[in-house]
Amino acid sequence: MFTDELRCNVWNEIRQQDIRAFSKQLTPATLAKAALRAGVKLGKSPLGLANLVWLGIAAAFHGAESFAGILTTTLKLLEDQQQSAARLDKARKQGKRRSKGKRSKHDPRRDDPTVISEAAFAKARQRMPMAFWVELIVALGQEFEEQHGSMHCFRGFRILAMDGTRIDLPECRELCNHFGTAKNAFGLQQPQARMVMLQFPFTRMPYRYELAPVSCGETTLATRLCAHLSPRDLVLLDAGFWSYGLLWAIQNQKAFFALRLKSDVKLATLRRLGNSERLVRWTPKDSRGNWRKAGLPRSIDLRVIEYRVPGYRRQAIVTNVLSQKAIPREDWTRLSTSCQDAHRKLSVGLFHRRWEIETSYYEMKVDQGMEGQLRSRVPESIAYEIAGHVVLYLLVRWLMVEAAVKHGLDPLRLSFLEAFRELDLMRSSLLTSSPQWVRDVLLPRLLDRIAEHQVPERPGRHYPRRKKSKKSNTKKKSHNKPAKRKATTAKPKPRKKLAKQG
Repeated sequence: MFTDELRCNVWNEIRQQDIRAFSKQLTPATLAKAALRAGVKLGKSPLGLANLVWLGIAAAFHGAESFAGILTTTLKLLEDQQQSAARLDKARKQGKRRSKGKRSKHDPRRDDPTVISEAAFAKARQRMPMAFWVELIVALGQEFEEQHGSMHCFRGFRILAMDGTRIDLPECRELCNHFGTAKNAFGLQQPQARMVMLQFPFTRMPYRYELAPVSCGETTLATRLCAHLSPRDLVLLDAGFWSYGLLWAIQNQKAFFALRLKSDVKLATLRRLGNSERLVRWTPKDSRGNWRKAGLPRSIDLRVIEYRVPGYRRQAIVTNVLSQKAIPREDWTRLSTSCQDAHRKLSVGLFHRRWEIETSYYEMKVDQGMEGQLRSRVPESIAYEIAGHVVLYLLVRWLMVEAAVKHGLDPLRLSFLEAFRELDLMRSSLLTSSPQWVRDVLLPRLLDRIAEHQVPERPGRHYPRRKKSKKSNTKKKSHNKPAKRKATTAKPKPRKKLAKQG
């Protein structure tokens, strides 16, 4: 990628003004730290890694606009401002004076330093390494935990949730070949990608994620994410992640897990801890020798906690937190015990916090527009757009935590959709105002407006899966030709037996 100091300075200034809402979170030092860890350079070109991060966030924020519109929207807003217009005109004059000298006809630099073509943007984002996005999310998460890390802890454990989803992609042959298609009874052949994410359920902040074709199972992606766990982490899992290898992958990291018990799993009871608790040992069948080849122990000791929500069947939670003092039964199943009295405040038990990741997927895919508004037609660009959506969701959630802390509220009681709308309404003001006005007035006002939109506490609530229309793959019968009748052979009637005459 070529170097152009003038154009790089112009676009760096445009970037810094466009992400003023996240200026405290997405700092140049954070970008430099992510580049150093990923082993790449930020670059000194208009489409360096820092500007590509900004454009990825802008693409996620303005899902209805094309890439060409994203490149010009911010520039047009700045041109309409008096101070910014003067600086842009000065940069254009410098570009024209520079172009008077001898220059090769193949020189990619243009006379106008404020112009970037959509084709150059498309090529640059395909070359952007995915490792840089991962390290950027890691760096942002570490800075968040330095400020608000106590919000993720419960009884000495750092609580996380893990779950997977599918993302509908634009209908394109190249995406179908790379990611695969949906195969179900309805015959829908739309390309889809599989995503598994680790999340902090108390703030709904993303921690890590994996994106892969649909042929790659959720358990495989979850096992990869286990490498990022730390000791004393407690991961809340869906029952679909019931896998002996995955559970041992978490335990080998000196971390802990909790998931719902499957009905067909046979457990040997070691000791009763009460009427609704017991210590068990799971020794799965290893007919193929997979666990033996992986060097895993023959069995694993677990703690089973049974409970029943009024109106539902009896259920059980399985965890490797064997001590009752570490996390008592009441902390796991508080939802079921508080629902019996309608006058008491409903409170969510620890395991039921797992549903927060389902809400995060809904907010990213529906409210933020990650599903249905992806524009790219190549796998590398799809990964770029999804990474931009994850980073944008993380930054908006960070703003919501700041608003909740300022007003003494629970971050989960604030509306993500309204926070996204408030950010959109204030975007032009943040872009065109002076730095002092932004710092002293607009950013505190944005936090106040975000805190105004509160949602009621609804424990146990989840969003149902979207029902897709039935489409048949069968060919329609032609109305011109008469339908052929199946040839049938009449079975001979049994003969009546004649009575013997004596």
